[in-house]
Amino acid sequence: MAVADASDVARATKAAAKAFESWSALDPLDRARHLRKLAELVRERITELAGWESAVTGRPLREMRAQMARIPEWIEYFAGIAPGLEGESNRLRGSFSSTTSWQPYGVCALLTPWNHPILILVKKLAAALSVGNTVVIKPSELAPCTPLVFAAWCTEAGIPPGVVNVVTGEGATGASLCASPEVRRIDLTGGTTTGRRVAAAAAERLVPCTLELGGKTPVVVFEDSDIEEAAAGAVFAAFVASGQTCVSAGRFIVQRPIYERFLDAFVKRAAALKVGDPADLATDVGPVISYVSLQRIERMIQHATSAGARLVTGGAAPQFDGPLSAGNFMQPTIFADVKPDMELFQEEVFGPVVAVTPFDTEEEGLTLANDSPYALGASIWTRDIARAARVGAKIRAGMIWINDHHKNDPRSIWGGYGDSGYGVENGWDAIKSYLIKRNLIVSSNPKFDDWFKGGTRYG
Repeated sequence: MAVADASDVARATKAAAKAFESWSALDPLDRARHLRKLAELVRERITELAGWESAVTGRPLREMRAQMARIPEWIEYFAGIAPGLEGESNRLRGSFSSTTSWQPYGVCALLTPWNHPILILVKKLAAALSVGNTVVIKPSELAPCTPLVFAAWCTEAGIPPGVVNVVTGEGATGASLCASPEVRRIDLTGGTTTGRRVAAAAAERLVPCTLELGGKTPVVVFEDSDIEEAAAGAVFAAFVASGQTCVSAGRFIVQRPIYERFLDAFVKRAAALKVGDPADLATDVGPVISYVSLQRIERMIQHATSAGARLVTGGAAPQFDGPLSAGNFMQPTIFADVKPDMELFQEEVFGPVVAVTPFDTEEEGLTLANDSPYALGASIWTRDIARAARVGAKIRAGMIWINDHHKNDPRSIWGGYGDSGYGVENGWDAIKSYLIKRNLIVSSNPKFDDWFKGGTRYG
């Protein structure tokens, strides 16, 4: 892939700015027709798209087929709700009326990650396009392929040239895009360190942004949980995508009366997962994204062992014969008796390595769950509805699942706070975040009430 320089970025942003004039002028119903055509095209090519996503990211093909099958939902959802966006009217004191309306920002920069190249892109792109914005996409340098394919499909679906643009490259390319004078809004999914840089760049130009950043997701398992069900949920929460998602369950906080039984069930299920070739439909866990990532994961495993955490399964790369021996694989790894001051409890791994920690009281479990600067996702396992409500109200997270994990839907907001960023994807909140709300105030007074000539109306 090419590494776009500042001149390439300028060409893309200028093309997007030019296309904005006509795209934003379309009736929302006409934009929706273009988007629905794109959704149908994607639906016809899900198998093809899933194969590419798996090949680029190492995610198991079975998983990618399931994920790509849901992509049309986001496009159709935003295409459907955008035409229903309405302004408001109100009568004000003193014979004035107020009417609000919505206006798109213009060119939006979409900075997307490598772990969900298409899913996260589409969550942003569908909301932005449906209300008249144009976009310049900067995908991760580790997964730039499918966003380019998807942009070509947008053109094939009839979306006008310049509405969807892609620039590939590394950090400097993204920085150049964020600094572009044509860019009026930024939407990033990525690491917290990158998020701070993007937020600073946006603040410098007073450009709004949405930041979906890192996490260290707690899973609180209470003693009244069905242990086998909780263990099944734990394996999914921890090891889907090889633990490489922003809401991967990194910290299992388990009530002491069921601690060892839950641990046994969790270990048994984790050890049964098949690690291997992502193209094999029987594979459960593929490789991590890069050798650099694998090295970081191995260092964190070493640190956890040195700190005194109890390794109960995994902890090493699986051994393969043939081509897979060169892959960046790590076994699903579980450490028990992890203390809150250990690195593994506090820091995001972004790999298939998790911590399990016991607790006694509800208050202690909540304190442990909230012992993190991140506040993205959390899940609570209990059959006590009152307890679920109490803990759910106090747990520090933007998204909370009860007796489940990592469920996502275009109608359900997605986002966090603290070191996990700010702003949300999905739902009406996302679509409105891509719009400026304006207010038109009209006087119906017979004449202007001149304040400096004895008028009585002030403000």
